[in-house]
Amino acid sequence: MIQPTSLLERLQIEFDRHSYGDAPVELYEPITYIMSLGGKRFRPLLTLLAASIFDTDIEKALKPAMAVEVFHNFTLMHDDIMDRAPLRRGMPTVHEKWNANTAILSGDVMLIRAYDLLLDVDKEKLRAVLSRFNQTAAEVCEGQQLDMNFETRWDVTEEEYIGMIRLKTSVLLGFALELGGVIAGADEETARLLYSAGENMGIGFQLKDDLLDVYGDPAKFGKQVGGDIIANKKTFLLIEALSKAEGGLKTELDRWISLDTFDNAEKVAAVTGIYDALDIRAFTERKINEYFSRGMASLQQLRTDSVQKEVLLQFVEQLVAREK
Repeated sequence: MIQPTSLLERLQIEFDRHSYGDAPVELYEPITYIMSLGGKRFRPLLTLLAASIFDTDIEKALKPAMAVEVFHNFTLMHDDIMDRAPLRRGMPTVHEKWNANTAILSGDVMLIRAYDLLLDVDKEKLRAVLSRFNQTAAEVCEGQQLDMNFETRWDVTEEEYIGMIRLKTSVLLGFALELGGVIAGADEETARLLYSAGENMGIGFQLKDDLLDVYGDPAKFGKQVGGDIIANKKTFLLIEALSKAEGGLKTELDRWISLDTFDNAEKVAAVTGIYDALDIRAFTERKINEYFSRGMASLQQLRTDSVQKEVLLQFVEQLVAREK
C-alpha cells in the first residue's frame, strides 16, 4: 500500500534535484526560490494517488504531477503581483524580493517548464493531456479575471462567486486527479469521475478558506483571522450577508464597508457579529458539506477494488477536516 507520506517524500526529492535552468541566474533564481517555499503539495499528491489506484508504479506520473505544482506556483507568482502581496508562505514574494518585471518573466518560464514536465506523458496520451491542460490553464486565468472584476462590484451573486472559484481554484484540482487516472490507464468514465471529484472538492476547499478566515483558530489558520473582512474582500460570507441583510443590519454592514479608516479589531468583531445574526456561518458550512459530499460521492463511484482507492479517500478526508 502506497501512503501519501512516501509519495510526498518522493516528490520532494524530485523537486530538490530538478533544474528549471541556469543562466541568466536572475531569471531562474526566483523560480527555485518560490518552489523552495514548499506549500502543502496536495495537488501533485492527488495526481500520484489517483495514478496509484490503477498502477502502483507511479514513476511515469511523477513529472506530470510536478507539472501541476509548477503551474500552480506560476499562477501564485503572477497573482501576488496583481494583488501587491508582500508575503507568500511567510516569506517575501518574488516581486518584493526582486521586482515585478523579474517576477513576470520568471513566471512565464515556469509555465514553459510545466509543459516540459508534461512531455513525460506517454506519446499516445500526450495530445489529450495537453488539450485538457490548456483548457484548465485558460480557465484558471478566466477565474482570476473574474475575481478582479468582482473587486469593483457590490452586486456579485452566489452563483457568480461559485462560478469564479470553480475556475480560479477547483478546475486545477479536477485536472490533477484526472491526470493521474489518465496516465495510469483509467477509462473515460473514470477520468470524468476523478475530475468531478476534484472540481467539487476544490469549491468546498475555497469556501472553507473563506469560513476559516473569519471563524478559524489563529494558531491553526496560519494567518490573520478577519483579513478578508478588513480588506472588504468579496468572499462567500460577505456576498451572502449583503444579499440577506435588511434594516439595521444592512445599514451597519454598509457603514463598515464604506469606512476608509477604522480599528481593525473593531471592524472584524462588528462584521462577524452581523454574520452571526444572519446565521451565515451555518449556511456556509452546509454549502461546504454539500460540495465535499459531491466530491466524495464521485470517488466512491470509482469501479475498482484497488486498496489505493481507500488511501485516496482517507487522504481527501484529511484535507476536508483541515483547519488551516
